[in-house]
Order: sequence, then structure tokens, then C-alpha cells
Amino acid sequence: MICIRDNGIGIDPKHHDRIFLMFKRLHRRGEYPGTGIGLAVCKKIVERHGGRMWVEPAPGRGTSFYISLPAGGGELQ
Repeated sequence: MICIRDNGIGIDPKHHDRIFLMFKRLHRRGEYPGTGIGLAVCKKIVERHGGRMWVEPAPGRGTSFYISLPAGGGELQ
């Protein structure tokens, strides 16, 4: 398992599913940079390799993203 942590604004738990959808931003374009595709692409790659990606936020204290991949690299689907 891999854990990537940031020290950003955090993500409210009610937005867990939305952050992994293509072009679904949580804030208006002028508030924070980004296109809304980064996490969606990461999750798609991880799942394509038989893995799983999820988030465990701590609003106001950052976010932890977890990636779990099968031993041996998994099979491409």
C-alpha cells in the first residue's frame, strides 16, 4: 500500500466519490488551480492494474490518498 499525504485544505467526506470523477471540481475555477482530471486519471490507472485508490480526508488538516496494488503487478483488463 502507498499513502500520499498533503497539507492542503482537506476534503469534506461528502465529496469522496466526486473527487474521482472527470472534470468534477469542488471549487470554482478562480479559487484553486486545476482542471479536475488528475485524481480521475490516477484512479483509472490504478484500477486498470487491478488496484484500488481511495481517500481519507481530515478537513482543515490535509488529505491522505491511498493506493493498493496486487502483488506481482496484477493483470491488465
